[in-house]
Amino acid sequence: MSRITALETADVRFPTSLQLDGSDAMNPDPDYSAAYVHIVTDAGDSGHGFVFTIGRGNDVQVAAIEALAGHLVGREVEPLLADMGATWRELVHDSQLRWLGPEKGVMHMAIGAVVNALWDMRAKREGRPLWQVLAAMTPEQLVDLVDFRYLTDALTPEEALQILRAAEPGRAERQERLLREGYPAYTTTPGWLGYDDEKLARLCQEAVDEGFDQIKLKVGGDLADDVRRLRIAREVVGPDIRIAVDANQRWDVADAIGWIKELASFDLAWVEEPTSPDDVLGHAAIARGIAPIPVATGEHMANRVMAKQFLAADALQVLQIDATRVAGVNENVAMLLLAAKFGVPVCPHAGGVGLCEAVQHLAMFDYVAVSGRLDGRKIEFVDHLHEHFVTPVQVTGGRYRTPTEPGAGTEMHAASLAGHTVSRDG
Repeated sequence: MSRITALETADVRFPTSLQLDGSDAMNPDPDYSAAYVHIVTDAGDSGHGFVFTIGRGNDVQVAAIEALAGHLVGREVEPLLADMGATWRELVHDSQLRWLGPEKGVMHMAIGAVVNALWDMRAKREGRPLWQVLAAMTPEQLVDLVDFRYLTDALTPEEALQILRAAEPGRAERQERLLREGYPAYTTTPGWLGYDDEKLARLCQEAVDEGFDQIKLKVGGDLADDVRRLRIAREVVGPDIRIAVDANQRWDVADAIGWIKELASFDLAWVEEPTSPDDVLGHAAIARGIAPIPVATGEHMANRVMAKQFLAADALQVLQIDATRVAGVNENVAMLLLAAKFGVPVCPHAGGVGLCEAVQHLAMFDYVAVSGRLDGRKIEFVDHLHEHFVTPVQVTGGRYRTPTEPGAGTEMHAASLAGHTVSRDG
């Protein structure tokens, strides 16, 4: 039996403000960062996880991860990895740390980083990529990963078993297809606010040339600008490429409905985060007001309970899970099962350092073992900061190439950690 000897953390920051073109920033304020955790055993095993942040506050997130060391250091690792459902519940149900949420915010995301690091370790020990580890589990084992407290009015363990058992017969064929063809992607690269019209047009054309059949544009700053930018994008990509828009929580309900009606003629694939990410009723009202244009949200969804409410209220038509916003793999499995119960496609958020690498495993597991479907499903792709990861994503022809390397994709290069870690003394 091996024991966990250390839970190492790092405050990792990439202080570029994403000024990829040497001038305009895609985002004017954020520095894409990660609160990083490395779990080490005396047998030489290791697991890596992180929480994506955008700069200030990353040190707070690191401190939250460190608060969990007492639950792990000195423990035998085999029982923890063998029963990840029990491990998840132990961490989440710590009554004193739970008070800081409960089950949301900085502490909950810290648990997610630790849980993901343990899954990374388990996958490496098994010699398989995480998506394959999950897809090989029995329906009963998968259901045991999920905490159904607060969910049973919408999804019971028995219903979850039915969903997973229904997907069992085609697992092998879907896995072969995934390895052969990859998983559909869409790109946000062309659509950042601040790009001039010429650059917008050029990047839209490059996206089409690279095989993407959907792009996404940021909106919500100025209506006239949005109309102009969408007109340019639509003229470049033509009628067959989908265009989604992302408002990043800018609007009140009435503003969202009015604004989107002005953009509806551009045949929008979806409208993302139109209002507060906590406002279930507001999203439901927007969804009714702009139908048949779908509402997409989830990157700031705090937990599985919020997912349940949004789905039950028909407040979203596209669920965007995030690999590091909730408490790790286990809670995302719960959200995938909820989405399958309500028949809603999952299109993961991946617009941040390491998110593409991490969330691809969840989407691919969903296809193989949960929903069994690809229709309406795509993983976001943004082409930056992948070089810092040991197993960076590969996207070609508008599709994620299925990872085959052992692990969860969450390990950074030692040189990247060394070069971008911020010391505690500044």
